[in-house]
Amino acid sequence: MKQIFLLLFFSILFSSCNTSKKDIVDTHEYTNLLVQETSPYLLQHAHNPVDWRAWNDQTLAVAKQEKKLMIISIGYAACHWCHVMERESFEDSTVASVMNKNYINVKVDREERPDVDQIYINAVQLLTGGAGWPLNVITLPDGRPVWGGTYFGKNDWVNALEQMQKIYKENPERLFEVAGNLEEGIKSMDLLPLNTENVDLRNYNTDQILSQWQESFDTRFGGPNRTPKFMMPNTMSYLLRQAKQTQDTALLDYVTTTLDKMAYGGIYDHVGGGFSRYSVDAKWHIPHFEKMLYDNGQMVSLYSNAYLATKNTLYKEVVEQTLAFIARECTNNEGAFYSSFDADSLTEEGALEEGAYYVFTKESLRQELGTDFELFATYYNINSYGKWEKNHYVLIRSKSDKEVCAEFGITLETLQNKKTSWRSLLLTFRNKKDKPRLDDKILTSWNGLMLRGYVDAYKAFQKPEYLEAALKNAHFLKSKQWSETGALFHNYKGGKSTINGYLEDYAAVIDAFIGLYEVTLDAQWLDISNELTSYTYAHFFDTEKQLFYFTSDEDTSLITRNFEYRDNVIPASNSMMAKNLYVLSHHFDNKTYAATASQMLKNVLPEIEKYPSGFSNWLDLLANFQNSYYEIVVVGEDAQDKIKSIHQYYLPNKLIAGSTIEGSSPLLNLRFIEDETFVYVCVNNACKLPETEVTKAIDPIKF
Repeated sequence: MKQIFLLLFFSILFSSCNTSKKDIVDTHEYTNLLVQETSPYLLQHAHNPVDWRAWNDQTLAVAKQEKKLMIISIGYAACHWCHVMERESFEDSTVASVMNKNYINVKVDREERPDVDQIYINAVQLLTGGAGWPLNVITLPDGRPVWGGTYFGKNDWVNALEQMQKIYKENPERLFEVAGNLEEGIKSMDLLPLNTENVDLRNYNTDQILSQWQESFDTRFGGPNRTPKFMMPNTMSYLLRQAKQTQDTALLDYVTTTLDKMAYGGIYDHVGGGFSRYSVDAKWHIPHFEKMLYDNGQMVSLYSNAYLATKNTLYKEVVEQTLAFIARECTNNEGAFYSSFDADSLTEEGALEEGAYYVFTKESLRQELGTDFELFATYYNINSYGKWEKNHYVLIRSKSDKEVCAEFGITLETLQNKKTSWRSLLLTFRNKKDKPRLDDKILTSWNGLMLRGYVDAYKAFQKPEYLEAALKNAHFLKSKQWSETGALFHNYKGGKSTINGYLEDYAAVIDAFIGLYEVTLDAQWLDISNELTSYTYAHFFDTEKQLFYFTSDEDTSLITRNFEYRDNVIPASNSMMAKNLYVLSHHFDNKTYAATASQMLKNVLPEIEKYPSGFSNWLDLLANFQNSYYEIVVVGEDAQDKIKSIHQYYLPNKLIAGSTIEGSSPLLNLRFIEDETFVYVCVNNACKLPETEVTKAIDPIKF
């Protein structure tokens, strides 16, 4: 089947390249409808000469009524090559004339419509063997894809469109045949059979899985031994846990090397804080400069937990500076978090260029830093190691603070003060440049990830402002994104929420609210998590396959309704949901939750064995079954203080429940004693003797 798709793809592409260029007179009256949208990415295209429409029922009805092929063009606001294709093709009236004459043109923000994106990313994967963004697909009037790819140069794009229209006019049966085969292929891509085998999860051996996985480690710079390098925070989180629980020093060294090198690298913004999306080289030096909320939320969690496990002050510094960036530039007055910053910004000459805001010349640094330049240049490698292109430097470290202090004969305190001064000075200098564009839409799932980051940072560092930010965001999600029907919305912009939530929204918010309960002991967050879970069972769960669909049964049907179960830069919504169910089953003594979590894990085990790095969040859930999973319950008037102390330990295999008064929930019932505060440590409701001192309660179970 794939060979058929490839033959059609390349026959059209090659024949299009030989098509003679025609002079096109554009007499079209533009009717670009994107001005009605709220997505910053769609609004960026609102003044293109292309007759863009948004993805909605009305657009699909027009395509069917006019019997026109559709162009589905998918991207996102921070996508560099999306902007390049816009400048070259979508802003060109000649190109627009070809598109407008024969096609219904649909622009999709993949972050607002991940369901639509997944359908067509799968289609292009089948057609070409690879996919990415910008994603450009041609479909029949009913939305079934027949051809597509990623970035196209102007001439190739125009010629391909003309060839596709010619085939549709002269030999439409050819396209209908491809559409049918491709539809069948798409529907088969995310099918996961129910695993009916009797699997002993507790004794499931992962040694061979991890041994296979370790062959892909870059032990020098950390991360995978390939480029480009994505940070994969959930992968590092699982490997950190595995290293600590098994006392595997080699694995721990790999994890800390990865964390150190990412924090040293140019992928981390040493001036403004926060991480870019990925590095194009092995040493984490040159990033693809866009900053995404989902990366930074997860990286805050990762470095907060890594600090608890290692007490490395570098990790504390990374968390503090990243959250300073989030508070300064990514948070609105309602406590909600914006989505991303673009990779591109304007140079002094007015040209849009990737990374222009973030890079420095040696001359500008020397002028700004004065007598500190030599020390700064050594610390951040303003030399051949840190040079990028066009005499520009991207800051990167290669030495520890102690090594630099020894070289220059200064104290750590002096260096720390200088670093603080440098950041302030250079941030002011940098802000005189044109800033990257901000995508200020609010996405519920990504806000859940960032909320969890704040919660984890508060656990590790106990800064009140972190808890305040977490609570403000949680109240925003509760009041603005949770509807009276019990459903979550996916997006929010300009006071409006317009898109029904996906499984990723529920999974991320439930996880964040469970974490918020653990630091506040406010039962409302646990109760809301339980209500949202009940909603997902009602509207997302497939009882036959024992997995959750990505879309609600209340959403308009697409070509197929898929399951997202492979972990990526963001964990799969099903793996997040399975972990939520596992935790909530303990809080509410809910056997259905426990059975579902167990069965979901069993379903993916055959694939984990083949591709472990794509299932790290599932492996983290498996670790809960392989090791004792502790219920730490603190009850009494001093419960808050004792729980703060417990949070200072790295204990990934536990949940926390607590109350300062009598409680009736399964974990709290009959445990309150007047004028006493007891710490109970239990495994599946079998408890050790209660303790009044945290250290005595925790010592037997800590790593």
